[in-house]
Amino acid sequence: MSRVRAKRDFLTLSSLAPTGTPDALLALIDRAMAWKAARGQGGAGRPLAGKSVALIFEKSSTRTRVAFEIAVFELGGHAVFLASSGSQLGRGEPLEDTARVLSGYCHAIVVRTFGQDRAETLARWATAPVINGLTDLHHPCQLVADLMTVRERRGVLRGLRYAWIGDGNNMASSWIEAAGLLGLELVLACPAGYPPDAAVLAAARARIAERGCGRIEVVARPEDAAAGADVISTDVWASRGQEEEAAARRRAFAGYRVDAALLRGAAAEAVVLHCLPAHRDEEIAAEILDHPDSAVWAQAENRLHTHKAILEWALDAG
Repeated sequence: MSRVRAKRDFLTLSSLAPTGTPDALLALIDRAMAWKAARGQGGAGRPLAGKSVALIFEKSSTRTRVAFEIAVFELGGHAVFLASSGSQLGRGEPLEDTARVLSGYCHAIVVRTFGQDRAETLARWATAPVINGLTDLHHPCQLVADLMTVRERRGVLRGLRYAWIGDGNNMASSWIEAAGLLGLELVLACPAGYPPDAAVLAAARARIAERGCGRIEVVARPEDAAAGADVISTDVWASRGQEEEAAARRRAFAGYRVDAALLRGAAAEAVVLHCLPAHRDEEIAAEILDHPDSAVWAQAENRLHTHKAILEWALDAG
């Protein structure tokens, strides 16, 4: 008797490694690099041929939407975009109902939304795999691209010192989760009142304790996080939905800009990452973002290749 394969939701990085081993995450990065190489040679394979993917976006997007739409197309599938304003979700249809209906039409669902609970509810009721394109707590798709970019630039992931500068937001959560899974050394510099999620931090530290390698530290001074760092990552100070807090956040985050002065304390040729969109000369200096050696634009492009790998994994289509 054939066994029924468990549905593969990708809600956090831990979805790839429920047992705590990093092999699936590393394999996903390898696969994304293979897709990138294949695209440079004219493409290879259409594992999503005849399959459709729903893209539910309750938050606006450039990179996530375009990268997923093109990834689905180049893999041979068809993407269906649904914004809240143009679907029944905008009129209050329960996620449970949307999940069941879309599962009858589509082979996978990508959701970009607010609370992590919304992505989890969608996954609970959908029979199709659900991929987290961003929530307020996690941004796993972005982190796969970030890790791929580090691999391209430095050749390895382990043995490097990572720094996060800024808000303890969804990107910080996913970096923390990556550190726990891979046993990385990560130092986060967050202003008072803007710490990373306590539960995410505790879970990652528990994994590090079990593995016996890696370290996660939260500090107040950006200089302490950046000291000797091989990889420095940051994000905007006020994300979408936080516009009313922008003035207060600018005051709280003063001194948390990634610029030449901060990089003087980092390792030589440190890789600087930003998930975009960026506010030039606010959280990152324009001269760093636009430098010829900037990794940010390769990081953005890598969203396409990692999205292909994630879709392939979720649909078990490799």
